[in-house]
Amino acid sequence: MSAAAATAVETSRPTACLALADGTLFYGQGFGATGVTTAELCFNTAMTGYQEIMTDPSYAGQVVTFTFPHIGNTGVTPEDDETAEPVAAGMVVKWDPTEPSNWRSTEELTAWLERRGRIGIGGIDTRRLTRAIRQQGAPHVAIAHDPEGAFDIEALIAEARAFPGLEGLDLAKEVTCAQSYSWTEKRWAWGEGFATQDNPRHKVVALDFGAKRNILRCLASAGCEVIVLPATATAEEVLAHNPDGVFLSNGPGDPAATGAYAVPMIKSVLEADLPVFGICLGHQMLALALGAKTVKMNHGHHGANHPVKDLETGKVEITSMNHGFTVDSQTLPDGVIESHVSLFDGSNCGIRMTDRPVFSVQYHPEASPGPQDSYYLFERFAEAMDKRG
Repeated sequence: MSAAAATAVETSRPTACLALADGTLFYGQGFGATGVTTAELCFNTAMTGYQEIMTDPSYAGQVVTFTFPHIGNTGVTPEDDETAEPVAAGMVVKWDPTEPSNWRSTEELTAWLERRGRIGIGGIDTRRLTRAIRQQGAPHVAIAHDPEGAFDIEALIAEARAFPGLEGLDLAKEVTCAQSYSWTEKRWAWGEGFATQDNPRHKVVALDFGAKRNILRCLASAGCEVIVLPATATAEEVLAHNPDGVFLSNGPGDPAATGAYAVPMIKSVLEADLPVFGICLGHQMLALALGAKTVKMNHGHHGANHPVKDLETGKVEITSMNHGFTVDSQTLPDGVIESHVSLFDGSNCGIRMTDRPVFSVQYHPEASPGPQDSYYLFERFAEAMDKRG
């Protein structure tokens, strides 16, 4: 065999494998870190924001299949990290990442993933994989990257089958902050970067179940001094800060599992008659605290093109979503109404109490897919604190 032929064979040899628990195998080219990771597999339809997705704590325990093929083309920048380290377990893409072409880029995606210990696999038929997820539900998988292309297939399938799944799993404790801290950074602005909130009107305690940085920025931009507390904080610790309002953040895992300790705290906070605003996992646990129930979805909602209708105004918002559980609207108690619904499948996307400034949404208003369709929620929270005085 000639040297050229040997090189061609070497470059065409698969260096990554995605093994589903049912035995289905996908081979491709690995990038980023090497090794093996097990997780739940989901797909995301967003055309931008892959770095924000990979660093969103809500993706803990999940490998993300990107349906948009151009992943990596804008590189990465520290300004776009939603938390200090990537949290998603790995990524699956159609085309291998290309060299970045963006003035804000400071590093290539492949190098960033390798440095952060996350596996990527390219050259996958992501349409086929997405159809499988939609039809069969989010599967458990093992993703392996070996530059030599040596895979123990039986072991990979066994690892995928051994993954416990997200139902009943409390992951908030794994991604929450270790101790409380203050947040003053506001949203990024063209030509200015991140400004500082130095004249806040309100003090907000934010419970960190896996909070994204841009949520905290949106609160600061709405005029709030933000005190972030760990997920396990008690109601006494929350109220000791004498807040004007309480925010319940997004996060990963099963809301019922995290709710084992968070729901009693939320119930006690509600008794203090403060404005309360929740997003994503915070929305689900607020619903649990009010007496509703949550259920696991077939494949969840993950993307930045989800239409949501505000049932009270008739307005339709283009939203960003990432959740595998949903609030069962049929279980909402008296005094709590459904405020928003998904126009894709009619699932619940928001609730509010009828007699108090307590509300939450399933989607991510801070992710700006509209781009500003949902910023009013942060202003609504601030106005509720204004009225309280």
